[in-house]
Amino acid sequence: MYLPKTYENFTSKFPEVSEAYNQLGISTREAGPLEPKVQDLIKLGIAMGANSRGAVMSHTRKALASGATVEEITHAVLLSTTTTGFPNMIAAMGWVDEVLEKQS
Repeated sequence: MYLPKTYENFTSKFPEVSEAYNQLGISTREAGPLEPKVQDLIKLGIAMGANSRGAVMSHTRKALASGATVEEITHAVLLSTTTTGFPNMIAAMGWVDEVLEKQS
């Protein structure tokens, strides 16, 4: 999976913080009954709400890896229109498309 250079630099400079953060992510995923694909689609929605290019792209890759279809991911993006606004949805769609183009 692709990791941004900035993230790689962070993990090498602050390994203890990085490990604690990763463990928090594992703990939150294991804390409830949602299956991984649903978790990844929710995380994609949160990333779109935050208007975070890197997070949208990362969670798109994770959603694909956990079995989400292109149609499910696209639907998740479309659902963001009425919550985050049309411009944010269009930006997210572009970021998702970048990931999908690299996957094919």
